Amino acid sequence: MSEAVEYDVVVLGGGPAGENVVDRTRAAGLSTALVESELVGGECSYWACIPSKALLRPALARADARRVPGLAGAVAGPLDAEAVFAHRDYWTGSWKDDGQIDWLESVGAHVYRGHGRLYGVRKVAVTSPEGEHHVLSARHAVVVATGTRAVIPELPGLEDARPWTSREATSAQAAPGRLLIVGGSVVAAEMATAWQALGSEVTLLVRGSGLLPRMEPFAGELVAEALREAGAVVRTGVAVESVVRDGSTGPVTVVLEGGETLEGDELLMATGRAPRTEDIGLDTVGLTPGEWIAVDDSCRVPGIDWLYAVGDVNHRALLTHQGKYQARIAGSVIAARAAGNAALDTGRWGAHVATADTQALPQAVFTDPEAASVGLTLAEAERAGHRVRAVDHDLGKVSGAGLYADGYRGRARMVVDLDREILLGVTFVGPGAAELLHAATIAVAGEVPIERLWHAVPAFPTISEIWLRLLEGYRG
Repeated sequence: MSEAVEYDVVVLGGGPAGENVVDRTRAAGLSTALVESELVGGECSYWACIPSKALLRPALARADARRVPGLAGAVAGPLDAEAVFAHRDYWTGSWKDDGQIDWLESVGAHVYRGHGRLYGVRKVAVTSPEGEHHVLSARHAVVVATGTRAVIPELPGLEDARPWTSREATSAQAAPGRLLIVGGSVVAAEMATAWQALGSEVTLLVRGSGLLPRMEPFAGELVAEALREAGAVVRTGVAVESVVRDGSTGPVTVVLEGGETLEGDELLMATGRAPRTEDIGLDTVGLTPGEWIAVDDSCRVPGIDWLYAVGDVNHRALLTHQGKYQARIAGSVIAARAAGNAALDTGRWGAHVATADTQALPQAVFTDPEAASVGLTLAEAERAGHRVRAVDHDLGKVSGAGLYADGYRGRARMVVDLDREILLGVTFVGPGAAELLHAATIAVAGEVPIERLWHAVPAFPTISEIWLRLLEGYRG
């Protein structure tokens, strides 16, 4: 190993969370190095959030247009798949990270390409693709932001069948004739929506009782109903027993428990995520390789005052925007401690704690209809011991929704803490519903009293008037 190069902060992992740590520490005047083994920008930029939304946007825009009188006939034909893929490729930079590197260099960060591993106390060893070795030493903090990878279950024949994961599903250059999707998660629902619209015959195989199990039950029900109407097959309560695929190409056969077989041209396994920690040197600091990295609310690893973990790798909230939020919190903590400020603001909703991870977690699912939620579901609130009431309303009964699309179908729910008369959670399902989410997030995170929300007047005629209907429902 070469002699260690010293920085104030070393960040291991160059996805959105890692980049946001760099942004905060550099803004505080701390020298920062970032280590990335693949593309700077991470999973979100190249194989998840960005390419998936680029694939989904034409599908959702066409679906909306088909519900508008005077426009429906003009969009009756199929999507231009070649143009959709070109648009997706543009947004991923054709899987090149030059722009991300330029930004990091513009803020004065030092980028090391290669595989990074913790190398004992405040050190990271880097092996470059060319075999060069470097040791980076951190004066103040090392931040792990290595993210997650797709989980491939151990099923007979599955590995040899070369299944798609989210990476292949978001980067494929042609629509398979028949696409089998195993799972009921966000990835499963969104990719079913995208590829059905691009011409694939989609079959969803869900072990559980429905799609989107972390949201209110009606969210998954409405999404499944729409997928079926679009031509997809959605089967719940089924489990895959084995997979068969002969040759390097050709069809793949899924064998269900009970012996039934289904055939497709590609198979997408959307069955969860695992932390990318199996070979990053956790053992050199007393942690277990391959496991999630537990952190406190400031994203610091308990018992190791210089080590932080942000983003999916800490398992607090596997969402890009939450990883970036955690990075902002951790960056502020690192900067404050480097400046000698021991009096951190760690009270609930303080500047140095990631309270929103547990109290006001927002999520948007870009299916048709869209599903968006923040905070607790009714079931979660009840399990937590809150005295609550759910208020529901048909989103399609709002004038703005009817103007948005003929036959608009959707639903809204707010979960009210009856003791404090604040919102614990809000869910919207319907076309365009994701754009309603941030107002709900502000209401939940701000713990805005119901009586004050009554004075937040929604513009007429917008879909946002659903807020008035919900509040009227609560007040009776």
